[in-house]
Amino acid sequence: MKSMPSKKKPRIDTAVILAGGKGTRLRPYTTLIPKPLVPIGDKPILEILIRQLKKQGICNIIICVNHLASLIQTFFGDGKKYGVNISYSFENKSLHTMGPLKLIKNLPQNFLVMNGDLLTNLDFKKLTDYHIRRNTLITVATRDYSVPISFGVIDTDKNKKTATGFREKPIQHMIISMGVCCLKRQILTYIPKDTFFGFDNLMLALLKDNKEIALYPHKGYWLDIGKPEEYEKANRDIDYLQKHVLKI
Repeated sequence: MKSMPSKKKPRIDTAVILAGGKGTRLRPYTTLIPKPLVPIGDKPILEILIRQLKKQGICNIIICVNHLASLIQTFFGDGKKYGVNISYSFENKSLHTMGPLKLIKNLPQNFLVMNGDLLTNLDFKKLTDYHIRRNTLITVATRDYSVPISFGVIDTDKNKKTATGFREKPIQHMIISMGVCCLKRQILTYIPKDTFFGFDNLMLALLKDNKEIALYPHKGYWLDIGKPEEYEKANRDIDYLQKHVLKI
């Protein structure tokens, strides 16, 4: 009796990288070049991401572009030099972070979405496999984050006229989105066409509709290259990053 062939588990091999922003918070570094081309060590941020995705078996990459799009397209081309397939989705106006997805035709049933300006050692394959197992519309990569408060904080009663406690320079702990998520194609029904629509809008719409939002906690390295001080930190740490974090 012949054994039945094993059914292959579905896997995610497509990533959408959001690279259309103007990078105004990162000026003066982004005065002449788009933020995804700003170098970390000897490689642009976006090249680092592409090499990481390739190493983890995600070889179909769609780059959403707007500001200085031609520079990004000229630099990365069709992706052959990185061993991946790169295509581009062009925005005629700013659509924020989720709005650009509505422009992309023939998205697969499940796909990865990420900002084009982050450094992390997140295992994308484990994240995508987890998303498939959970079978939710969205799985968001998260990380613990702490913000120090530089002032003495006074706790009060409900009328805010009597002190009930005092904390000197407390640290506020929270869980944040890393700018990486997995989506099921059906989620596009929540995204309006040709509209400025962000991740925040999508989260609120899903919560209002009582849809499950799966979370994937990451305890490793993560840095959002959004401000000059974060960019400068990444370049100070580049030797450590190349050896222990990026491994590309």
